[in-house]
Amino acid sequence: MTRFALTVVRHGETRFNKEKIIQGQGIDEPLSETGFKQAAAAGIFLSNVRFTHAFSSDLMRTKQTMLGILEKSKFCKDMTVMYDSRLRERRYGVVEGKALSELRAMAKAAGEECPAFTPPGGETLDQVKMRGKDFFEFLCQLILKESAQKERFSQGAPSNCLETSLAERFPLGKNHGSELNSGGGARGLVASVLVVSHGAYMRSLFDYFLTDFMCSLPATVSKSELVSVTPNTGISVFVINFEEGREVKPTIQCICRSLQDHLSGTAETR
Repeated sequence: MTRFALTVVRHGETRFNKEKIIQGQGIDEPLSETGFKQAAAAGIFLSNVRFTHAFSSDLMRTKQTMLGILEKSKFCKDMTVMYDSRLRERRYGVVEGKALSELRAMAKAAGEECPAFTPPGGETLDQVKMRGKDFFEFLCQLILKESAQKERFSQGAPSNCLETSLAERFPLGKNHGSELNSGGGARGLVASVLVVSHGAYMRSLFDYFLTDFMCSLPATVSKSELVSVTPNTGISVFVINFEEGREVKPTIQCICRSLQDHLSGTAETR
């Protein structure tokens, strides 16, 4: 079995988050003072985790969050970040820069409810899902290709340092009977990927995991919680499993959802 870990973090707070103003893609607002503190706190929390890849949306609030995380890292401070437009927030068209209440009023007038309602010029949920699907398929192909190349030119069993560093912070091997952390001869993680993205986009991505892959959940997480909006710098961790020699889609395990332990010392956590 080939496994890799995917750690997904929402960006830190912006002034518009606090004021409940829709940003989407057209409003490239920087982090607030609280947002920078949240990013630094997430970085300290993840400082001992060894990541092999880092991907971020190319919008300012996610770039600043990613840099805030990596600058606290003991192992990944100089890691190259790949900025990918497929990780951008959902596009909200004419309501970008306007209050969330205006979007809700517009949806009500159309006889629809948020988030299914698509304002003029905005992306549908299916379009956001397709961006998430495209990115995830690209990521899986990248990791499998790199893993095959490493096997071809290396000897012996892969190192277990990736899952060991994750297990210091997250309950690997506890929620699903996984052998990742058992030391029983199971193959270790071949990669550990850090992604920083946005609330509505992440909700769509996690819904894709749930509906298309039947993502397994910890006992403490319900299906509705998996697809709720992640708070600023909330951390979710998944393990992606590929069975050897089988041309089938992977299985996905949710290890934790919207973890906020790092935010206890910040002034605001929303």
